[in-house]
Amino acid sequence: MSELPAGPQARYWSNLARLLAPPAGTARLKATTEDFQVTEELGFVPSGAGEYLCVEVEKTGLTTTQAASRLTEATGLKRADIGYAGMKDRRARTRQWFSLRLPAGAETRLQSAEDGKLRILQSRRNRRKIRIGSHRANRFVITLRDFNGEREDINHRLRTLARMGVPNYFGPQRFGRLFGNLEKIERRILAQGGEGAARISGNERSLLYSAARAAMFNQALSARLARGDWNRYVSGDVLSLDGPGRLFLPEEGGWDDDLQQRLDALDIHVTGPLPGAAPAQSKYETRGQAADIEVAALRQNTAMLDWLKREGLRAGRRPLRFALRNLDWNWTDGGLILRFMLARGCYATSLLRELCITDGTEQESELES
Repeated sequence: MSELPAGPQARYWSNLARLLAPPAGTARLKATTEDFQVTEELGFVPSGAGEYLCVEVEKTGLTTTQAASRLTEATGLKRADIGYAGMKDRRARTRQWFSLRLPAGAETRLQSAEDGKLRILQSRRNRRKIRIGSHRANRFVITLRDFNGEREDINHRLRTLARMGVPNYFGPQRFGRLFGNLEKIERRILAQGGEGAARISGNERSLLYSAARAAMFNQALSARLARGDWNRYVSGDVLSLDGPGRLFLPEEGGWDDDLQQRLDALDIHVTGPLPGAAPAQSKYETRGQAADIEVAALRQNTAMLDWLKREGLRAGRRPLRFALRNLDWNWTDGGLILRFMLARGCYATSLLRELCITDGTEQESELES
């Protein structure tokens, strides 16, 4: 089995292949909470009627789960009555949506949840609960302070990433603080042939599944980046549409100029594996050369792959890159201010690792960007 990170070092993250040359510039990330701002965009408009109250919350210095706990305490609801679309950073100013199964007329209870760390921005009724993944995108405003390096190098990197897309790595947040979930998988599960999983709670087991699949996807993406074909069609690749993420397979010999233009325009993407047990009669499995590349990459960690299959996780696919939408940046006396939008499930840390060396505080982020 390949080496997994141990202790505070981030060898795992730093050793993954990059699109661009390793950056030389340095900067401070999250010097203040105002330096990392995230606004969530739902994938639907609340209907205006229904048993659920959807509230947009602005929080500072709170995790998503801490914000949810405040809402339950203020309203007297059970935790199961509150939903949200994704986890958001603690060391940041973030705006995200929650749904509460709150009776009409009880909305004033929410006032007791507000203070300097949490504000209710707006609310609207809806017929359904907000669930994980029901947001469309996240808008970011990130300030990198005390930059030391060549500004034109950063400008060039940003222009290149806007044109070619960003390697769609799962960020350090996916693996727990200081990559602790990967260590736990290695020491408590894989070393015991998977038997250690029986002593882990359901919620913790889910986090470990997530970390293992993310690590193996990153491994496969790193291999394609090293080959130089992470953003080029290889015979047998599974592709996905940008945005909706719907998968498709070109017909044998069906790759043409139109598909190539769409690939160049970031309208479609090559995908990589989220390992698990392949569903019966799955249409979306790599073939031929693409399959050989994936098998070789995943074979580096057969113990983790076998564990995921034994646990019955369903195999899936994920784009190997993401598009930077609405990208804009400017330099100030305080540093570099970046503005961009990412589709759900994409990590701002995967962009930042291509730009400059930061002080590592991004590892305190929550699971999802």
